[in-house]
Amino acid sequence: MAKIKEIERTPNPDAMRFVLGEPLTNGTTRSYENAQEAEGDELASALFAVDNVINVYYVDKYVTVTQDGKAVWSELLRKLAPPIREAEASTGMEEDDSEVHVSKEAQESDDPRLKEINRLLDEQVRPYLLADGGGLKVLGLEANRLKVHYQGACGTCPTATTGTLYAIESMVKRIDPEIQVVSV
Repeated sequence: MAKIKEIERTPNPDAMRFVLGEPLTNGTTRSYENAQEAEGDELASALFAVDNVINVYYVDKYVTVTQDGKAVWSELLRKLAPPIREAEASTGMEEDDSEVHVSKEAQESDDPRLKEINRLLDEQVRPYLLADGGGLKVLGLEANRLKVHYQGACGTCPTATTGTLYAIESMVKRIDPEIQVVSV
């Protein structure tokens, strides 16, 4: 059973991050945008069963839940805490979703720019997004358009679609000044 040590606000007013006493996963990231995607995941399914939940993102000892903005956090937190406390830590045997940070299409690309972009994102962007309760998935690089998708708290955060996107684009332009970053 997971012990909730803290509940933290994120830069997204519609998302909260639960910090647990021990990890639920051993480095495995889970990101779900609806209940159908979460089928087979006990924790995520239980959280989506709570009204107003629109996104569940978790890794190690962090669980981020995003709501639709129609619920009062004090009431919603009371409903979210029990399924999180009842969550069992993984055995460490589960497989990581190979597409959680990079789509299959992008993984199979032989474009050296894409490999360098992902390396930079892993080193300079994803750790900070995780600290704010979210993540970033690279969907692909078509011509000079890099398509990215924000996860967890970042998915509906106004800061992600403005400041963070601009910072990513500035970083990517050091690799190729012609690349435009688009959030989808």
